[in-house]
Amino acid sequence: MDGGVLRIWRDHPGFSQRFTGTLEDGGDTITGQWELSRDGETWADDLEITFRRAPA
Repeated sequence: MDGGVLRIWRDHPGFSQRFTGTLEDGGDTITGQWELSRDGETWADDLEITFRRAPA
């Protein structure tokens, strides 16, 4: 987590993944994009997501 941006990655031969998400709404929402690489060099969009904190 750096400057309101969350980065997660998994390096694995044949199936690497990375995620970049941005905190919004005072930290109650994360919007982001997963990417997939099968060769470790070329990345393609995989899954766009939005996480929202449930109301108390």
